Amino acid sequence: MHWRGMMCLLVGCAASSAASVPTASADPPAAPPEPSHADHHHEHGHGKAGYHMDFSDVEHFARRFDGPERDGWQKPAEVVRFLELGAGQVVADIGAGTGYFLPYLAKAAGADGRVLALDVEPNMIEYMKQRSRKSGFSNVEARVVPPDDPALAPGSVDHILIVNTWHHIDDRAGYAGKLARALRPAGSLLIVDFTLEADMGPPKEHRLSAEQVVKELVGGGFRAEIVRGETLPKQYLVRGSLDKASSR
Repeated sequence: MHWRGMMCLLVGCAASSAASVPTASADPPAAPPEPSHADHHHEHGHGKAGYHMDFSDVEHFARRFDGPERDGWQKPAEVVRFLELGAGQVVADIGAGTGYFLPYLAKAAGADGRVLALDVEPNMIEYMKQRSRKSGFSNVEARVVPPDDPALAPGSVDHILIVNTWHHIDDRAGYAGKLARALRPAGSLLIVDFTLEADMGPPKEHRLSAEQVVKELVGGGFRAEIVRGETLPKQYLVRGSLDKASSR
């Protein structure tokens, strides 16, 4: 999926795009930039086309996305803190993959909130449904979405989280416009992706700078900014909002 490309999150990406879009929140860990160029189809990552991968082998990616070493560089608790998700709110995790962030999002949203775990890979969705049942996440809804559309109703969510997946999406400015329409007036979008210098993530020619992501969000109708004060060693955070951009 161009989203299946999104699933590369852990080592090489997260998921993503119009032929295969948002999947996974972790480009595979270090070493090979994402399996290998011979293992999957990919396209240019700095134009409209995203970096694509096949994420149908869930067990393979679960071992990579959910490995204990990921916590050290992904810092999920810190990411969710910057998301500013409050109890009772609705959050969409796009390119949710195996559901690595679900425990943190489900807890922050609380019993009265909702977590929409979205991915283009049906096998990932089934995996997250089973994970949610086993973990007792009653506020999580996992569902398949098209690679070029988050399939969110206008004004239906308070926050959107996209981890290790943005570089997998085709026509990112157009996709950003759909995200903007889905957000409530005071809502926000948080994109987490690999820096150009990181020793893991997608191949360097497919990475996006934080400044590029800001431009793409602005092109979709957001006010956007690079988040300051985060301590992720290999990644950056970019926030998009519909109201006045914060000063962080």
